Amino acid sequence: MLIMRELTQQEKLNKFSNIDECPVRNIVSRFSGKWTMLVLCVLWECHPLRFNTIAKALPDISHKMLTDTLKKLEDDGMIQRTIYAEVPPKVEYSLTTLGESFMPHVESLVSWAMDNFDSISAGNR
Repeated sequence: MLIMRELTQQEKLNKFSNIDECPVRNIVSRFSGKWTMLVLCVLWECHPLRFNTIAKALPDISHKMLTDTLKKLEDDGMIQRTIYAEVPPKVEYSLTTLGESFMPHVESLVSWAMDNFDSISAGNR
């Protein structure tokens, strides 16, 4: 029979100290940028989408920032970029299986944000 002991406070805190293995530093930080979550949400709501459609959904994002964000999400395996051999070339973006598996967690955060937006916004005045 395996007996589990409760971790000490220091053992609990140590998981955040290892820079190379800390999930918060290395995974969550990838999605903490201003645009990353919004791009994922747009693609979750309606995909596949073309670059200009995403840009119109997020009118305050620059084309460079959208390009960088899409590239980063593609590198992380969260979205896929599909190029169609047409003239002019057609490119669409959609969530991968990994990206889709992430979105229920994001939906919980979005729901919480919507429920608490007024309270939090009022506190910032």
